[in-house]
Order: sequence, then C-alpha cells, then structure tokens
Amino acid sequence: MWNQKPSYRFEIDNFSEKKSVITSQVFVSGGCEWCLKLYPKGDGVVKLDDYLSLYVNVANPKSLRSGWKRIANFYFVLLNQSDKELYRSPIGGQESTPFCAASPSWGWRYFLSLSKFQKTGLLEDDRLIIEVYINIVEAFDGEEEDVSSQKEETVDINGFHVVATQVTPVTKIFEEHPDLAEDLKVKNQVVKTVYMNVLLNLIETLNKLSQNHSETELRNAHSELSELVEVGFKLDWLKLKLDEVSLKRKKADVDVKKLEPVDLDFKMDPLKTKIEEVPLERKKSDDADWSRVHQLEERLKNLELMELDLKLDCLKSKLEEVSLEKKKADAGVQQLEGSVKNHVIMVSDLKVELDNEKAKSSADGFLLVD
Repeated sequence: MWNQKPSYRFEIDNFSEKKSVITSQVFVSGGCEWCLKLYPKGDGVVKLDDYLSLYVNVANPKSLRSGWKRIANFYFVLLNQSDKELYRSPIGGQESTPFCAASPSWGWRYFLSLSKFQKTGLLEDDRLIIEVYINIVEAFDGEEEDVSSQKEETVDINGFHVVATQVTPVTKIFEEHPDLAEDLKVKNQVVKTVYMNVLLNLIETLNKLSQNHSETELRNAHSELSELVEVGFKLDWLKLKLDEVSLKRKKADVDVKKLEPVDLDFKMDPLKTKIEEVPLERKKSDDADWSRVHQLEERLKNLELMELDLKLDCLKSKLEEVSLEKKKADAGVQQLEGSVKNHVIMVSDLKVELDNEKAKSSADGFLLVD
C-alpha cells in the first residue's frame, strides 16, 4: 500500500552545474536502507549527454547477509522550488527483478530528456527536487552466517540488538517510554535494528538548535516519524518534539522576514543620504575645479600680458635706438652735403681765378699751356 508521504525528498541546488553522479543521504523505508543516485549526464554506460539517469539503490549492500532480497515498487516525482510537479515517472520494480546482491540498483537509464526538461523553463533558481515513493512487497535479509568474529558485539535491550555505543541512549529511551515498542509489528531482528537506528538519528536531529534545521531535514524527519509510527512504535512524545521544532523554525523564518525590511530600511537611509550627498559633493568639487581653472587662465593671461609688455618695451627701446642712429646719420649726411657744397664753391672760385689769370697772360703775350 502506497504511503501518501514520500519515502524521501532529495533537493539539489545549482543543478545545471552538476556533471557527475549525485548521491543522496541514506534513508529508511519499509525497514530497509536506501539511497538515490542521479546522473545529470547519463550513467556513463553509454553516451547519454542528453538524458538524466535516476536509480534507487539498496544502501550498504555488502553489509547484508548472503542471499538478501528486496522486492519493492517505486516511482519518482520531480518538482521545482515552488513544489510544482514537473514530471512523474511510471511505477518501477517487480517480482521478477528484485533488489539483490547481483542487482542492488534499479531505475531508468533514459529517465528524462535533459534538453526537453531545461527548455520548459520550469526549474526555478536552478533547484531540482526529487521525491521517491517506495512500497516494500517483500524483504528477506538472508541466511545467518558465522561471522561473529567480524561483527561488532551487540547487547540485547528490550528485544533490540544494539552496539555498545547505543546502550546508554536506548536504555534511556525505554526508561522514559517503557511502552515504546509494545505494538511493534516487525519481528525480524535486522529490520528492528534498522528502525532503532532511524529512531536514534531522528532524536539526535531534533535535539539540535531549531534554527539549524533545514526545511528538507524537517520534511524527512516527518517522513521517518510517520514510518516508525506505521510499524508500531509509540512516539506521541517525539511527535510533540518534532512539532515544537517545526514551529520554532517557522517562527524564526517569520521573524527573519519581519526583520529584513526593517534592516533594509535602516541600511537604505544612510545609503540614500550618501547618494544625496554625492551630487552636492560633486557640485562643490566641480565648482572648485572651475575656480582653479579660472584662476589658472587669469594667471596665464597676466603672464602673457607681462611678456607682451616686456617685448613692447624692448621693441620700443630698439626703435628709439634706430631713430637716434638715423638722426645721427641724417646729421652726418647734412654735414657732408654742406662740405661738398663748400668744396664745389671753392672749385668754382678757383676756376674763375684761373680763367682770369689765363686771360691776363694772353694779353701780356704769353701762352700758358695746361
């Protein structure tokens, strides 16, 4: 008969980044230990890059006795983060193909086309959730063997064979809850030991601080508790503990959600102030920069004017020097011209005198030869 709750819930984050096999934690269903194995790129037996491969495995098969066998039906449900069903497999497992030492794993090599699955766009936040439902038809734990020298010594406490490290916690449980296993339906000692291990692990899980429990951990704890109750354990006291832990976890989540907006507003206020200060600081910086630029431009202009004045003064001095030289030259020319005129006059006067002398000599009967 199928249980309404999944036997195990397997949550995988960053699914698209996974390349190699992903193995779940060991869980118990029907008094048997199981685990799931997911191959994102196929199981490697053949090239299956476009297919997911998914299997149910008997956990730790080498620890079981010779001849062990499990006949079980199972199916998988794939969900996204919003718990929306993406895919439901057909029911697998049949009497002709039991789980055994030769075949401890059953499932589907061509479970789901990866490209088709990813194209749907239904996988939220890259998180894949796998729920497995297992219905045990028959479980045979094999023949007794003389392996006392290989197995750890056990102690019988109220019909449960437990190892030395479990004696104290199991004894305490029966002291506080003596009717714990009065209605237990399971008689097989190996199965009873498996269930006792589940109970001890569940108690250990619930004794952790509430804020340290993940949502998946609490879901699996509810599934394990339901199975323990189903096989006859009286666990009303543990159910109260689980409900209390779940309530504290929910309350902590609510408190965090309430605090988040307040904390965000608290962080946003100084951030807004800083953002508002940025334009003002930038304007001040720009004004200061423009002021420095203006000052530099004024200084440059002043330097240019000073340099121009110096050049003009120098040019003016040169001009004055040239004018003075020109005046001196003009005066010299004038003096020279006067001197030349005087010489011309003198030459003219001498010529007249000479002509007169010639005329006088001619009159006296002498010829003056030049």
